[in-house]
Amino acid sequence: MSIAPPTASLTSPLSATTPAPPTVFFPEPDIAVGSPATNPLTSPIASPVTAPVAHPAAAAAPAPAPVPVSPPSPRLVAPTVPGALPAPTGDLAVTTDDLTRSYNGVNVVDGVSLRVPAGGVYGLLGPTGAGKSTVLKLLLGLAHPTSGSISALGHQVTAHRRLPPGAVGSLIEGPSYYPTLTGRENLAMMAAYLGLPSSRVDHALAAAGLDGQENMRVRRYATEMKQRLALAMALLTDPPLMLLDEPTNGLDQTAAQQIRRIIVTLAHQEGRTIIVSSQLLSEIEQIADTVGILSAGGLHYQGPLSGLDSDGVIEMTVSAPTAVSTLLTSLGIAHEVRRGAVRTAMMPDDAVGRLITGIVTSGTTVYRVQAVRRTREQAFLELIDPTRAPQPAASTRST
Repeated sequence: MSIAPPTASLTSPLSATTPAPPTVFFPEPDIAVGSPATNPLTSPIASPVTAPVAHPAAAAAPAPAPVPVSPPSPRLVAPTVPGALPAPTGDLAVTTDDLTRSYNGVNVVDGVSLRVPAGGVYGLLGPTGAGKSTVLKLLLGLAHPTSGSISALGHQVTAHRRLPPGAVGSLIEGPSYYPTLTGRENLAMMAAYLGLPSSRVDHALAAAGLDGQENMRVRRYATEMKQRLALAMALLTDPPLMLLDEPTNGLDQTAAQQIRRIIVTLAHQEGRTIIVSSQLLSEIEQIADTVGILSAGGLHYQGPLSGLDSDGVIEMTVSAPTAVSTLLTSLGIAHEVRRGAVRTAMMPDDAVGRLITGIVTSGTTVYRVQAVRRTREQAFLELIDPTRAPQPAASTRST
């Protein structure tokens, strides 16, 4: 539990800070994107872009139905693209701009621009060494940025101008307590030091779910109860902002679920802003409204987790990918050729049927057609490890 020391209050409203667009970076895939051909392949399928006009004498002959044009997309299987997600709107509790912290010439936090909406859970997600704990320490004032700026709760935060006392409750690198005292005594001693009324102790104990164990010596607490005590300490001043560094680390599934439930309640029912760091996507998925994904000190994604989801693509394994690519280009259908397979955006079943018929009629054999979707976990792993080869999951296979 860390409490920001008293400082003079400042005025720097968060509304004056323009939210930055979501940050997304992806490694370039080994694909070839279709481009307009100079001599399009003759096809029985009418082009949806320049459909031919039927001659009156041939009016009796039915014209083939056009295939819908898929929207242009240079990355059909990317979980998201820059600018695809809206910037966070409404009040922002915390913003950072180009926040950087260097140690011995190495940027452990490298140009991070956070946009943390007020009143919810913001998940700071990334592997070990990504810079999550350092970001939390910078926000708390336990470390000072090499460059960049921080604004929290309407105050500009610098080395000499910190947040008002009691504005932030935190759990950084494990809880601290006196093991020979009871849970209540630990909280009462802290409340007395901070000049808080005893009613805050009762509220913190209840909010952290320590009712019935508050008079037990802390040395007898299980790991889960110690984490609950740490949450109670962080809640003692009734802070509007909480910073929790891997609060479920070392807990079994049941205990972790209970801690997550407390965090969600504090955010959604009491209106607090809570920034939670974790290495586990599955952990953050259950509690966070917005996420920031860090890797090697940089912010690689910021926005809702749904932004990592993929609508999927249609993948066709054919005998002549180049000929099919030329045909799709003539029809104005965005596509990719990857490892001998042709991919297009998802489209209705009847449109897929007409497209396959046209491909077969043009003399190309279709070996397999399947829908391919990248899972959220695969998208996350690609973000934190750009060298990882994409391996989307296949579904709805037909031959």
